[in-house]
Amino acid sequence: MHIAIQANTQQKELLLQKGIPAGISVSWLVEGMALPVADAYFDFLGTDDVFATVKDQPVFINEVLRTGRQLPLNCIRVNAWNSFLERPVLEIAGEHNRAAGENILRSLNWKYQWVPDEPGFIAARIVCMIINEAYFALGQELSSKNEMDIAMKLGTNYPMGPFEWAEQIGTRRVYDLLKILEREDKRYTPSGLLEKEALQS
Repeated sequence: MHIAIQANTQQKELLLQKGIPAGISVSWLVEGMALPVADAYFDFLGTDDVFATVKDQPVFINEVLRTGRQLPLNCIRVNAWNSFLERPVLEIAGEHNRAAGENILRSLNWKYQWVPDEPGFIAARIVCMIINEAYFALGQELSSKNEMDIAMKLGTNYPMGPFEWAEQIGTRRVYDLLKILEREDKRYTPSGLLEKEALQS
């Protein structure tokens, strides 16, 4: 089996840590490189136009904001935002190409979980809501960023505090997801302070 992967340096290191089994060859795509023939394609940069000419093989794309209805039918969404690709189980979503996608991921020995095809998957939706609540608290001067980060890590055993997570993901991405989720539920309305930081980043 041959797969083609577009990823940045950090993502490549994480994927190599997950392991590439014997019998699977990989083309690591770089800018200007001709698109190879492959059994599957992975776009961890989330630039989907790179694989626009691929129509039949599954294309796994790092797409947290848009749903499968907004992507070509052969695309399978993956939550590969910073700090999520490190997790032992990949969140994936899509209504099409499920059998082919599962076959590829099983061949790679990568653990995965199908989740509803909705913006934010499950994990990013929850984390961004936590980040937003922390920004509301910061705006009310209830505590400092550092104190809230420490409290969350000690109190919940999470790997990062809300502001550390926001920095890892990128405040603009957090804000963009919340604005999409806000359309269906006002609980996701971004805090004014988060909006200000996101639009300045």
